[in-house]
Amino acid sequence: MRTRTVDIAIVGSGIVGLAHAYEAAQRGLSVVLFERNLQAVGASIRNFGLVWPIGQRPGKMLDRALRSRTVWEELSHAAGFWMHKNGSIHLGYHPDELAVLEEFVSRYGHEGYDVEMLKPAEVKSRSALVREEGLLAGLYSSTEATVYSREAIQKIHTYLKEELKVLIQYGQTVHEINMPYVFSSTGDRWQASKVIVCSGADFESLYPEYFRSVGITKCKLQMMKSHAIGSALGPTLCAGLTLRHYDSFKDCPSTVKVSGRYDQTHPEFAENGIHVLLAQNENLELIIGDSHYYGNSPLPFDSEEINRLILKYLDTFTVVDNLQVEEKWHGIYAKVPGKTEIVEEVEPGVLIVNALGGAGMTLSFGLAQEVFDEHIISPGVVNS
Repeated sequence: MRTRTVDIAIVGSGIVGLAHAYEAAQRGLSVVLFERNLQAVGASIRNFGLVWPIGQRPGKMLDRALRSRTVWEELSHAAGFWMHKNGSIHLGYHPDELAVLEEFVSRYGHEGYDVEMLKPAEVKSRSALVREEGLLAGLYSSTEATVYSREAIQKIHTYLKEELKVLIQYGQTVHEINMPYVFSSTGDRWQASKVIVCSGADFESLYPEYFRSVGITKCKLQMMKSHAIGSALGPTLCAGLTLRHYDSFKDCPSTVKVSGRYDQTHPEFAENGIHVLLAQNENLELIIGDSHYYGNSPLPFDSEEINRLILKYLDTFTVVDNLQVEEKWHGIYAKVPGKTEIVEEVEPGVLIVNALGGAGMTLSFGLAQEVFDEHIISPGVVNS
């Protein structure tokens, strides 16, 4: 059996695994990265491509998101993928939604967010696709950015391989870890000082007993992509349903009123975990979603009724002429209710990093910095 030696072995090449591989390489460590498929095809390419600091609570989580955004900017230049620093607008069409936006600015306007309230005319000047009827105000945030996930993830892979000399092992499943060795499906044995398991929704393969003990679950979401609309969206758009989805707005007193109103008038949104974001990629195609279904055995069948509900709500705050949906898909990510992530050493030398929920694109690079500072470099487990 051939044995190869590296400083760090990483299982999973989605955005969490890529972030840790990038951080390790930046610190001068040798890295092997295992991907069970011939390319990354999981949740990391099935999302909006949004870096979304506005959704994170002030303090540690917002700081992590903003640090991640800085890394995204660095990588977009180094790896050569498109990144649009377009910001976001939360639109308010009801008095309770307006109250949430005003409460957010009052409570958190000086906590690291870069936000301002916009009048309807100012909103419309930022995005021609906003529906003007009934609009009361918008909350603009400058910190959000957009990448096209399918392109960005592929180009980060290429950059890690060609420029940072990360050894990416495609089509290899890690079936055993017996420190200091990692065994893959090709029969190779890798010796590593530290192993980081970033296997996302594929958490049954390694350490299943641990994952059962922490209450991890899967979330299935449905999304769509339109044809190229021929004009720029401007900032990413969302409205009232999003105010009850992200943690950053949950401490605003009026969020309860927003949620209660929607539950009374449109219970089907909560039943299907629907809130709606409208993003746009570099080809001017619109990325639309999404829904949320939690359970460890999500069915592979997508619901046209859920897609219809998403588009129905989208129509309440945008105006897109002759919208044509060209692609539909679902993604699955891992989550632990009540936690923002799992970072735990399950045995000496083996660290699990998982369950960032739907915020992997927003948080992974900042989290990787913390993981190396707190668990790998500082304790002297790996000497660079």
